[in-house]
Amino acid sequence: MATRPGPLTKWPWHGLGNFKYVVMAPVVAHGVRRVMTKGWGDIDVSFSLILPSLLLRMIHNQIWISISRYQTARGKHRIVERGIEFDQVDRERGWDDQIIFNGLVFYVGYLAMPSVRRLPPWRTDGAVVTALLHAGPVEFLYYWFHRALHHHFLYSRYHSHHHASIATEPITSVIHPFAEHVVYFILFAIPILSTIYMGNASAMAIVVYIAFIDFMNNMGHCNFELVPRWLFQVFPPLKYLMYTPSFHSLHHTQFRTNYSLFMPFYDYIYNTMDKSSDELYESSMKGTEETPDLVHLTHMTNLQSAYHLRIGIASIASKPYIDSSAWYMWTLWPLAWLSMALVWIYGTSAFVVERIKLNKMQMQTWAIPRYNFQYGLTWERESINDLIEKAILDADVRGVKVISLGLLNQAKQLNGNGELFRQKYPKLGVRIVDGSGLATAVVLKSIPSDAKQVFLHTGTCKIARAIALALCGRGVQVIMNEKKEYDMLKSQIPLNRASYLKLSSSDTPQLWIVDNPDENEQRKAPKGTVFIPISQFPIKKLRKDCTYMSTPAMRIPEEMNNIHSCENWLPRRVMSAWHIAGILHALEGWSMHECGDDVMDVEKSWSAAVRHGFLPLTKA
Repeated sequence: MATRPGPLTKWPWHGLGNFKYVVMAPVVAHGVRRVMTKGWGDIDVSFSLILPSLLLRMIHNQIWISISRYQTARGKHRIVERGIEFDQVDRERGWDDQIIFNGLVFYVGYLAMPSVRRLPPWRTDGAVVTALLHAGPVEFLYYWFHRALHHHFLYSRYHSHHHASIATEPITSVIHPFAEHVVYFILFAIPILSTIYMGNASAMAIVVYIAFIDFMNNMGHCNFELVPRWLFQVFPPLKYLMYTPSFHSLHHTQFRTNYSLFMPFYDYIYNTMDKSSDELYESSMKGTEETPDLVHLTHMTNLQSAYHLRIGIASIASKPYIDSSAWYMWTLWPLAWLSMALVWIYGTSAFVVERIKLNKMQMQTWAIPRYNFQYGLTWERESINDLIEKAILDADVRGVKVISLGLLNQAKQLNGNGELFRQKYPKLGVRIVDGSGLATAVVLKSIPSDAKQVFLHTGTCKIARAIALALCGRGVQVIMNEKKEYDMLKSQIPLNRASYLKLSSSDTPQLWIVDNPDENEQRKAPKGTVFIPISQFPIKKLRKDCTYMSTPAMRIPEEMNNIHSCENWLPRRVMSAWHIAGILHALEGWSMHECGDDVMDVEKSWSAAVRHGFLPLTKA
């Protein structure tokens, strides 16, 4: 919202929420009626392009969003170093409103102007006129309207909404109040209506003109410099005819310079060009290589999790990962299968998905291009380990201090909790961290201090062993019902505390420490049981009479920025213990690996986390 919202700020369909696309129903109904009554031959080119062009515009914008997020996470050509937060993502969630608006207006124009129904597919003379009218009246009028929007009266009521985004994303370009978009549409309609009036309009010329506007808008707000120098060297006047991302970024940081739409020509004429435009362009093109202090190595989970990555769909990534049964996720299944096949075939190395900063420490998250089910395939293990090994060696060469293994990248059956790589490369400079010490600490801190008994319903993984040892050490009775696992743990507990470990099939306390219990196992728990998971994956909640705690995680410090997506199923600004453990390793400068059977001192890990501003996650 603007600082003092004026009239016509909200879109007419604002109250419809996710059902706003119902306003396009008249267009669909019109097309269906014509096909039913007169057949497909009655559908002319102009009408047939309305809905497909809207879909293509959305795909075009999404491609820009993903490319921009990927490049600003990994590339050296970033322009504005400031991070993006959740409030910006929420503010820019309605980037498709203007596409819906354009579609409705085009439909009304189609009904109101009979001549539009007879437009030819293409006319070159009309396309040339469109280009000239854009360079003249449209650019000129936009420049002065834009300057007017920066007057205090209009800025506070309208345009400040757009300028709330300092570090821009491609779709920041269309985040304006409804009233602004009405004026913009009138401006962009000048070439379209003029060619219709002159009789040289064509359907494809209109579509191409709108695509050109989208392309330039997205490019100008992508926050990384991509326009090559050689373009300006081959044709020097181009600097007056086409802006660059760095040119427009100065408008978002300095506010009262570089007002032009796409052509800096008018800023040169009226002396509003920022004097540092050329310098910023050169520095952005040159860029600086950045070596992160920490790399967190994750992977995709189920088929649709690709959309939840930060480089995926922003509105989905900004919320905890939802169940794939959500109705609108089913519409993405074909793309999910296609992306999985492409990743499986062409995914030969980890890719950067996010960049985070905590004070002076730089962090990146890299994703292994594999899915959960592939980690369970025996014949895939070697190739997955090769991908993890390649990521570790790449981090080592780049001078990364710590690499933390997230999700199944540290599975014992895959690589022995990372021990495979420590043994293979004993002189590694990068520290390998599996995060078991902090994960153990988070679980222990979630157990009530007055607890007398807990039921350990897990295997004998290193976290389960560490929890059992700690609980027995402080006099809490740990009950198990699997003799083989009980015998293995019994041999590791000091004799003076061994009595606190009990094998029983009848005692069922209401505090269960679990890995990933199935439905039958959950139903054996007494009413009111609290399930505390030790796994990185959440428990499927099957019982309403029980409490399900979160997977081991903590709230992150306020100083950590560029956080605008959720880590898998965790809430906003909450991070898994395994991820945080790597951060602590880098912050503290710890020199040891934490992999294989090694577990960091639990109290040492917890104290470091609290000291650096990480807070317990108290809610389930």
